[in-house]
Amino acid sequence: MARDRKPSRRHARVIAASVAALTFGSALAGAPASAAARPKGHDVSSHQKNIDWQAAKAKGATFAYVKATESTAYRNPYFDRQYRGARGAGLLRGAYHFALPDQSSGTAQAAYFVRNGGGWTPDGGTLPPALDIEYNPYDGKHRCYGLSKAGMVGWIRSFSDEVKRLTGRRPVIYTTTHWWNTCTGGSRAFAADHPLWIARHGSTDAGALPAGWSSWTFWQYDNSGSLPGDQNLFNGSTSRLKVFARGY
Repeated sequence: MARDRKPSRRHARVIAASVAALTFGSALAGAPASAAARPKGHDVSSHQKNIDWQAAKAKGATFAYVKATESTAYRNPYFDRQYRGARGAGLLRGAYHFALPDQSSGTAQAAYFVRNGGGWTPDGGTLPPALDIEYNPYDGKHRCYGLSKAGMVGWIRSFSDEVKRLTGRRPVIYTTTHWWNTCTGGSRAFAADHPLWIARHGSTDAGALPAGWSSWTFWQYDNSGSLPGDQNLFNGSTSRLKVFARGY
């Protein structure tokens, strides 16, 4: 998903290669065939600025995730209007945090996230908080943020535990299969109680999932399309999405 700071020029080539690895192919010409049977949504950040949420809904959007924070020193300056705007248009919406595990602890980043928009209430309109964890976009030499596999698993666990303590829900985990298996060593420690948001572009299906997960909850299938930001599907019906939002 979107980062809101620009990487240094000297890392641009490495980062471009990382993005290519994440997308696993060329962009699709529109949504996959499976989209017709699943609720459509999108995720946005400060890059999208002021969004016409009513227009997005008219194009089929059912839900949206809005970037709230990154590490412990950045908050999306458009978050409040984007988050409120999505709800005002009748979309289910949630917040996500862009993780930088080399900057501070998982506990500290989770606390910052929840204080700055990453909360959850069982009101039927709020999706659970989401953790965006992927290759380091700012330092190509430390793509796993300089953490060992066990260290990364520990970092994610501490983030999750703090989110659960503060909100009552485990976070959705946004990642790619390649990142997960590379940087956590294929940890199976989270699949049982963390919904998976898989990123796989340029394919007609979500492909092989990270170790431990047998199904996905959200699938980000493209970074452009009819909706602002990245294009996503929910793996279920609209009524099931509403149940998921309430936490049942």
